[in-house]
Amino acid sequence: MISTLPNSGTQNLPNVRLQIRALLPQLIEWRRKIHQRPELGFQEKLTAEFISQHLQAWGIEHETGIAQTGIMATITGKKSAGKVLAIRADMDALPVQEENKVSYCSQRDGIMHACGHDGHTAIALGTAYYLQKHRQDFSGQVKIIFQPAEEGPGGAKPMIDAGVLKNPDVDAIIGLHLWNDLLVGTVGVRPGPFMAAVDFFNCTILGRGGHGALPHQTIDSVVVAAQIVNALQTIVARNVNPLDSAVVTIGELHAGTRMNVIADTARMSGSVRYFNGQLAEFFKQRITEIIRGICESHGANYELEYTHLYPPVINDGGMAQLVRKVAEQVVETPGNIIPECQIMGSEDMSFFLQEVPGCYFFLGSANPEKQLNYPHHHPRFDFDEIALAMGVEIFVRCVENFLIPQN
Repeated sequence: MISTLPNSGTQNLPNVRLQIRALLPQLIEWRRKIHQRPELGFQEKLTAEFISQHLQAWGIEHETGIAQTGIMATITGKKSAGKVLAIRADMDALPVQEENKVSYCSQRDGIMHACGHDGHTAIALGTAYYLQKHRQDFSGQVKIIFQPAEEGPGGAKPMIDAGVLKNPDVDAIIGLHLWNDLLVGTVGVRPGPFMAAVDFFNCTILGRGGHGALPHQTIDSVVVAAQIVNALQTIVARNVNPLDSAVVTIGELHAGTRMNVIADTARMSGSVRYFNGQLAEFFKQRITEIIRGICESHGANYELEYTHLYPPVINDGGMAQLVRKVAEQVVETPGNIIPECQIMGSEDMSFFLQEVPGCYFFLGSANPEKQLNYPHHHPRFDFDEIALAMGVEIFVRCVENFLIPQN
């Protein structure tokens, strides 16, 4: 990581070309406008309208209403023949009450851009604007995908199903996430597994309630649930290869109404995360086996719902190399590239990467000197906005390197 932190301002963007530096105030204005009007997944109507108005003003061909609120813009280079590169940006906000005291604070109670998707949208808009004005610098086409509902239930798959990777067929895709675990001026990128798959499950233990003084007349759902919680932790410890990272988490456990009443039902919810996609069915099977076995041993019944939400984010080696090469030029030194950036968080960019080769990367956005280092999904999340120009520069250079002009 870099040892010194840049302050906001174009003077701290030495390897960002002048035209993109000059765009920074506009990028910030767009980001803040979107930040003030956050919208939850599949409800991003105002955000989509904002994007469409700008694309129309710039003469960029685009389609709206994809997967309800998604947009796909298409920019053609000096020659239409050639490869097709897609750029993906998510638009949705979170059900979080903002606590920041800033002029651009969310104007909607209980909803805020607490993950940086407002910045992603602004970066994608800036990239579209620049590429439209510099179409002579590349051949082929760029598809810019503004995706709804990344935070759930997931807008990537519906957009793919709607055909955004077809007509013309996309050859590769890139995307970024502003990342407050990295300092501004750094980029996290690596080939292979980058972010984890995530599964969710809900389980209800069905026992038989009764008086706390007469436990022999009951089937204690709390005792059953407690044993299940402990037993589930043995899956990673004893059933998964130690070289395969995985996490099983019970995030919710609810049971009982009174201290002297044995509860007849207990409800728990949890998540499972892993990089190895081959473990998906294994986890579902093993969790089911453990719950069934413990319930049977106590005479209890159960109801289990298990959902595969997002697969792992797997970066293509060649595309990761392209992003790294470009990022090194933008952030000045190879030392500012962070390859040890795997996390167990999940992203539905994974669905795009299952369809075409691509790379998803982290763009450092934290600046502790300005108290812009609260974690993602925190009520005081915010980021150093000079990262917006860096994001545009990286995207533009990826386009220029991937869609090399043909004579």
